[in-house]
Amino acid sequence: MKNGLKKKDWMLIGIIVCVAVLVTLVHVFIGGKGASKVTVKVDGVIQGTYSLSEDQEIEINGGTNILQIKNGRAKMIEADCPDQLCVHQKAVSMNHESIICLPNKAVVTVESSESSEYDAVAN
Repeated sequence: MKNGLKKKDWMLIGIIVCVAVLVTLVHVFIGGKGASKVTVKVDGVIQGTYSLSEDQEIEINGGTNILQIKNGRAKMIEADCPDQLCVHQKAVSMNHESIICLPNKAVVTVESSESSEYDAVAN
């Protein structure tokens, strides 16, 4: 019995790769349309809404977190929490992407400035 991959194995791998590429393209070209602002919430209360088109640094929660908006992307660059997970998250720029800092109860969400007929689940 050979230990190599068979023709059906390669076909399955090809199908999985094609589906992954298709899902990524749909997310990039459809999911990210209209994303133009970030909303910052601390403990569920909106602290501010900021444009992704204006480069700036925002102090969140009295300075416990620093959010940087640069080149149309938002990234948490500083946090005083012990795990630093929010700092290590990638920069966000597409509609409904988020950065979350659980210890400081801070949530940064990218949103569209256009209203939608769909809710966040269906969109």
